[in-house]
Amino acid sequence: MEHLWAPWRIGYILRAKEPGCFLCRKPQEADDAKNHILIRDRTCFALLNAYPYNAGHLMVVPYKHTAELDDLTESEMADLMTLTRRCKQILARALKPDGFNIGLNLGRAAGAGVDDHMHFHIVPRWSGDTNFMTVTGGDIRVVPQALDDMYAALLKHV
Repeated sequence: MEHLWAPWRIGYILRAKEPGCFLCRKPQEADDAKNHILIRDRTCFALLNAYPYNAGHLMVVPYKHTAELDDLTESEMADLMTLTRRCKQILARALKPDGFNIGLNLGRAAGAGVDDHMHFHIVPRWSGDTNFMTVTGGDIRVVPQALDDMYAALLKHV
């Protein structure tokens, strides 16, 4: 039997659960590198997903705490889409993927892990990588680069 080790996961498993919304809390903190916040914009921000589907998986998040697109103003919606496009361009320059999955999951039934603060996902994809959905048993994903290293690599292209 072969083993797949992911010792960094124990920190997530054993950590004390913080109250409130982490997508509201992170941009209020002063340490963007620790929080992997890549870009702060007027009404939204972009950060690396701490539990990515693939290397370079970014999230674009409005500062406004809402689960619904309908709660965003036209200006906030425009900012969100503009930053999503900018992040895609950064990932394209930095990682040279063959494609992207870009989208959002509205509501728990739609797959939202955080269902009370909407956000876009931008996932770089390469020909031959695994399917967007988990394809192995045990909900395992293999991400070949540490978040701090990916953050530093992407920051060069901001």
